[in-house]
Amino acid sequence: MSNTKSSLATPSVISDFKEITKMRLALSVVFSSLAGYLLGVDVVDFKTLVLLAFGGYFMVGASNAFNQIIEKDLDALMKRTQNRPIPAGRMSVNTAFIIASIFTLLGIIILYTINKQTAMFGAISIFLYTCVYTPLKTKTPLAVFVGAIPGAIPFMLGWVAATDDFGIEPGTLFALQFFWQFPHFWAIGWFLFEDYKKGGFFMLPTGKQDKGTAVQTIMYTIWTLIISIIPVFGFTGKLQLSIVAAILVFSLGIGMLYYAVRLFKEMTEKAAKQLMLASVSYITLVQIVYVIDKFI
Repeated sequence: MSNTKSSLATPSVISDFKEITKMRLALSVVFSSLAGYLLGVDVVDFKTLVLLAFGGYFMVGASNAFNQIIEKDLDALMKRTQNRPIPAGRMSVNTAFIIASIFTLLGIIILYTINKQTAMFGAISIFLYTCVYTPLKTKTPLAVFVGAIPGAIPFMLGWVAATDDFGIEPGTLFALQFFWQFPHFWAIGWFLFEDYKKGGFFMLPTGKQDKGTAVQTIMYTIWTLIISIIPVFGFTGKLQLSIVAAILVFSLGIGMLYYAVRLFKEMTEKAAKQLMLASVSYITLVQIVYVIDKFI
């Protein structure tokens, strides 16, 4: 019996570590920052690429761990989060705090070795996510606006890591990922509406699953679509897009817009879930098209 227990304990420790740092989310953020780096760099330096990947992962992992410490009582109320390590009692707050603190230090130190600006933006993202976005989630739907700022930093962070410069190019990458987050988050807020309500979270712009929320979702999807093709017009310095890539990116945007309009028509949790999945595919594919277009 004790053998069975010990063999089960190891994977649960690993899975709890993945959960407290939200590994899948962290890896998607790392993907964004690496895409931004590849867009900004003239010659790829694999050492910087590795440092950015680890630094980015530590920063996101730290933000997520701090978030779960702060929200532990609310997480216990929601089906989606009640099995997280802290509310489920598998990890103490102290352990989570140690992980979060070590990750913060490692993240800032690693990003600082790339350049100071990269470390600064990394630190700003942790601060905004933990100290502003997290407390606001139970107060106002504007929390999504605040949360979109740290959420949009990674794509831009990669460019800053590559160039040590903040200008129109990383600003455009930031804007693209910033506006994209509204339809993405509101889709999640829609299909998890009842669960979020148990935790007292206000995620939808009108506070309800109504036409007002659906219209705003469409509007922000259109903004995302417009920003995504701006580099083809040559206003954005070194950040450029060929006509073929712009058509591809625009088509991906139309795909996401289709699901946003469908949410408006159907007003169902199923439609919201489909929009969320479409939004994840969209941002990943757009970043891949941007990078491939640069190197072809």
